[in-house]
Amino acid sequence: MTISSQQNKKLKEIRKLRQRRRWRERSGLFVAEGEDLLVAADAAGWEAVERYAAAGSGLPGVEVEAEALASASGLASGTRALAVYEERWIGAPAGPVCVYLHGLADPGNVGTILRSAQAFGVSTVAFGPGTADPFSPKAVRASMGAVFSVPLAKADAVAELPGKKIALIPGEGVPLRELWPDPDAQRPDHASVHLAVDITLLIGAEREGLPPEIVDGADLIAHIPIATESLNAAMAASIALYELTTRMARDE
Repeated sequence: MTISSQQNKKLKEIRKLRQRRRWRERSGLFVAEGEDLLVAADAAGWEAVERYAAAGSGLPGVEVEAEALASASGLASGTRALAVYEERWIGAPAGPVCVYLHGLADPGNVGTILRSAQAFGVSTVAFGPGTADPFSPKAVRASMGAVFSVPLAKADAVAELPGKKIALIPGEGVPLRELWPDPDAQRPDHASVHLAVDITLLIGAEREGLPPEIVDGADLIAHIPIATESLNAAMAASIALYELTTRMARDE
């Protein structure tokens, strides 16, 4: 049976899941739109709770007339396929490499960080207070499917995070790359991180940064040397992960 009405109960539910974080949190469900995202979910072994496809598209799922499907879509051009999935959270953040996000309100930045986390093999992305929902439509799209592959956890305090905690703060601490010990160089004057231990990178919002209680809980403070005052949070996270994983690969 093909769905033709925009007032269909299932389509109304999808609109609520797209628009309301509380609705997603209460139901434990979220929506992914677009064929590429659904292919990424399939590849990661996620089974859809419900799946919908434009009538006549030949795609798997319950058929929906184009106009009705567009009414449930958050994409300006509409979509040919969307699906509803159950949210997945692991019990506790884990290493060897964890990224902790605190106060990042932009879901686009959150999704981009998930994409970088997947690219660099991050073990967990942990979400602290004030951080955008990784299962919001914008974050899911920006992740380019990484939301289906990167383990996600919730953390209310630094003490819940694994290993050595490195706070990234513009212009403070030491240059990030100097934290990784070089066996051929002299012992650094400042504390360094041995890559045999778990590491958590602490990332804050661009304007507010990390709050004092989070910084106080960090083991080390570092920055990425740049010519301007600060980087976009997603860019900073990506550069930091590149520095870390490049050194880890050298030391294997």
